[in-house]
Amino acid sequence: MHWRDAEREYEDEVIDETTLGRMFEASAERNANRAAQRYKGGIYDRSLTDSVLPAATPGEFRTISYAEMRDIVRRLAAGFRDLGVERGDRIGIFANTRMEWAQCDFALLGAGAVVTTVYTGSSEEKVEYLLDDPDANGVVVENRELLERVLAVEDSLDLEFIVSIDDLEGHDAAERDDVFTLADLYERGDEAFDLETYQTWVDAPAMDDLASLIYTSGTTGKPKGVRLTHRNFRSNVNQVHRRFAPRPDRDDDVPTLDETSRAVSYLPLAHVFERTAGHFVLFATGASVAYAESPDTLQEDFSLVEPTTATSVPRVYEKIYDRIREQASESPAKKRIFEWATDVGVAYQETDEPGPLLRAKRTLADKLVFSTVREALGGNIELLISGGGSLSPELCQLYHAMGLPIHEGYGLTETSPVISVNPPGEVKIGTIGPPVVDVEIAIDESVADQAAFADDPGEVGELLVRGPNVTRGYWNKPGATDRSFTDDIGESEATVMADGEASGQWFRTGDVVHRRPDDYLEFRDRAKQILVLSTGKNVAPAPIEDRFVSSEVVEQCMVVGDGEKFVGALIVPNTAHVREWADREGIDLPDDPEAMCDDERVREYIQREVDRVNEGLDGYERIKRFELVPQEFTEENELLTPTMKKKRRAILDRFADRVDRIYEDA
Repeated sequence: MHWRDAEREYEDEVIDETTLGRMFEASAERNANRAAQRYKGGIYDRSLTDSVLPAATPGEFRTISYAEMRDIVRRLAAGFRDLGVERGDRIGIFANTRMEWAQCDFALLGAGAVVTTVYTGSSEEKVEYLLDDPDANGVVVENRELLERVLAVEDSLDLEFIVSIDDLEGHDAAERDDVFTLADLYERGDEAFDLETYQTWVDAPAMDDLASLIYTSGTTGKPKGVRLTHRNFRSNVNQVHRRFAPRPDRDDDVPTLDETSRAVSYLPLAHVFERTAGHFVLFATGASVAYAESPDTLQEDFSLVEPTTATSVPRVYEKIYDRIREQASESPAKKRIFEWATDVGVAYQETDEPGPLLRAKRTLADKLVFSTVREALGGNIELLISGGGSLSPELCQLYHAMGLPIHEGYGLTETSPVISVNPPGEVKIGTIGPPVVDVEIAIDESVADQAAFADDPGEVGELLVRGPNVTRGYWNKPGATDRSFTDDIGESEATVMADGEASGQWFRTGDVVHRRPDDYLEFRDRAKQILVLSTGKNVAPAPIEDRFVSSEVVEQCMVVGDGEKFVGALIVPNTAHVREWADREGIDLPDDPEAMCDDERVREYIQREVDRVNEGLDGYERIKRFELVPQEFTEENELLTPTMKKKRRAILDRFADRVDRIYEDA
């Protein structure tokens, strides 16, 4: 049986059509004595710890079982109901990814509420919008700092209560009768809890009732609230589970996700990718989830948790690789060994039948380098998931070469989110995998310049999708909803990937993809971000930018040139590496970062890296001119979204003078 047929026909106790609250209850019943969550001590001033959970030793992780997590979730659900929460009420969660976020999510869903999410980096103005737009009845905040942001705008909101995860002792708001700690909420719920009543709450929502409003991260304009139902999420859990389950058609050495899996969670749970892949899927399966202290402590946290899996976005994989390379390059000898080992690993990956000499080299490379890298990440990684953006094929191949297989996937908030992902044992590097079960796709070739993709066998165009995981539209934005869906797909353009009869409208993803003859998809770029040069040529920026990912010299790159005669680029140099190079060459660089970026010697050094990248590009795709910028693109300076995608409009505005210099005499 082909693996696609086996995937479609696979059934087990995880796959079902139930509310998300019932999904958690069923998993907790099956896995009552298994580890559910692990939390680190010494980070938070948790209000719940003293009364419900023992504090973890600072710097170490402590575990709670599914039975213990279920008891907390149930009592928090009863507490929310006791505060007046009713079926369909919108309640915000405004907190970093942590154990209590997950508990509050399942508690609110179990109580019949709709969870609306707020990123912790949101300004007061954004907080006001994200709570006012859904007309939130209440909000769960993480701590005093985030509480202050809510209090600053509460006069324009209609909140009935605020719950703080962390302790508020000594804070003025602690005296208010509409502000509670999570411990207060738990105590109310403990007194009010009735199992029979709770079970009716869990099953009360219809499958097409709203489960969550997740606001798009807003690379342009105001975020839109995506309406996601219990059916949307639950079907996507089933789809992902079928792809990664330990199915009988799989060999024992193929990595899977099951009740023995251990994960580290650190991406924002406010974003749909982590909410589904690192939360709903794992808890439905019976896996255990440890919550990292922060993205800056991943190496320490991975070492302590020894996970088998993790989800992440490309930028984090880039940072991890940069750190690996930095540690491996502490001396010229170590650097040469690391570079030799990665070359051997890539050669081994690319060879279908490696000979004895290459196998021997791979064994030595593993002993000298790769085993050390894997140990630094806990020593037990079986599979890594990448989503939320385009991953450089070169970087993905390097991870595979080190024995850290990344399974790249693709999705959108509007699709709950997984549309496609590389299956275990069938990974094809450079692709985002084939669509998951019951997702139908169509390729609208009219939005792409077919001449620009003439060398791609298959179809290239905007990806359109439909399936049970696709939203019905945006909250309070009927116009945006209408523009995002279409019935107008001709037979020549449509490529239905699922069995059975198609139904419903197509959702326009806005992304240009290449559908290969083997049904695997390759991401090209956002349709709106395709550069149309004045010559008429179409250029996808993302593949060009991805070529710099493994560079020691370039930290970040954004390709520009829409409406211009040629492709240009804004480049953020790797300042530390450039200064090390200058020291070795006896070059005295200015201390000021901006002055360093204008130094001709630095520009000449960066030019060599640009030339290297240009070698693999067609003439019209090559970067003809570039400008160096002294500021890294980050979420803090509002040049990246919370999921680390470039805010291209903001970057163009911030560095408009540099872009003008690229084209001033063109």
